[in-house]
Formats: sequence, C-alpha cells, structure tokens
Amino acid sequence: MSVIWTPHRFTGGVLALDTANTVVLRHDASRSFDRFEDPAEIGRFAEAASSFRSAELGGRRLAAPNPTLVHGKVLAIREATDGALRANADAGSMPSGALQAMLASCVDGLDAHRYELSLSGRPFGDPSTPIAFEAALSVSALSLLAPERLGRIKICGNCGWLFLDSSRNSSRLWCDMAVCGNRQKARRHYKRHRGLQGEDGHGGA
Repeated sequence: MSVIWTPHRFTGGVLALDTANTVVLRHDASRSFDRFEDPAEIGRFAEAASSFRSAELGGRRLAAPNPTLVHGKVLAIREATDGALRANADAGSMPSGALQAMLASCVDGLDAHRYELSLSGRPFGDPSTPIAFEAALSVSALSLLAPERLGRIKICGNCGWLFLDSSRNSSRLWCDMAVCGNRQKARRHYKRHRGLQGEDGHGGA
C-alpha cells in the first residue's frame, strides 16, 4: 500500500530530517517500520518534498526517476545522518565514526552528479532544473552540521523523530504540536485522572 505523504510526515523542518523520519518508531524495535522499504516510495516522497520543502530547496524540484537504482544510496545517507545527528541531540556530541559515516555517505550521494550548489546564497543551485534526490539529501544533511543548526536538532518526546527547533527560545518538545504534543497531553491527562480515581477509592483493579 502506498504511503500518503501528508504534512505531518514533513515536520522534521528540513529535507534530511524528514528523510531520517521515514523510519517510524526507531526506539521501539517491535513496532518500528521503514516507509522506504518499497523503493518506489522514494520517488513519491521526493515529489511531495518538492512542495513541502520548496523554501529550503529554493524552488528546485527533486528528481528520483529510478528509485530502485538509488535505494541503497538513499538509505545509507539516511541512516548515517540519523545516527550522527541523533547522537548529538541525545548527548551533545557525536562519535567521530558517526560523523565520518555521515560525510562519506553524503560524498557518495553527490559523486555521480555535477551541480553548482552555492550560487548567490542558493545552496541547492539553479531552481530552473531538477536536482537528484540523493544529491539534495546530501546537501541538506551537510547543512545541519553548522553549529547554529546542529544545536537546534532535537528528538521528539513522543515519537522519537528528529526535528529542527526553529522556535525563538529553542523550547519545542515535539516534532508536531498538533499530533505528538496533543498525544502527550492526552496521556498526562489520563494518568492524572487515573491517579485521582485511585486516591478516591474508585480506581482499583
């Protein structure tokens, strides 16, 4: 069954984090699943991301004409990026091996392409022509290593997705307040309600 690429699936804030989040529930091996297990979803994701990440991409469209061909390369970038950035978000630093793996995968993502990628402040280059998804993914991932961005990458307290906290005081706790934030609020309300019932003698087994 095809994935419906809704706005919620693009709450990472940038292309590289949205892509990292295509693995759902990484923190729960019994329930985790990969939305890119079917290579065809890479093409559908790229099409949706062209719209949802238009500002980041400078209006440049993403191209993934042969998702099966780039499947392994995309997954390598995704996993190395998640590993390095998640470690930094969790511990405030990243192992050198994780950084090396991320850099190597991004180099591989750019290796087969020849683009001008920093024209007049446009990191993704000429908006009039498409850019290969794996190349754009590499550029997006590398941009997150800038100190002012790296320190704002967080792990959602509900679903475990990575997101770039763009709030003024860097106080966001959830990737999506309307989804994860509300779910956490509902859980807290339920627990408080159950606790009150227990105190009143109405919440027994």
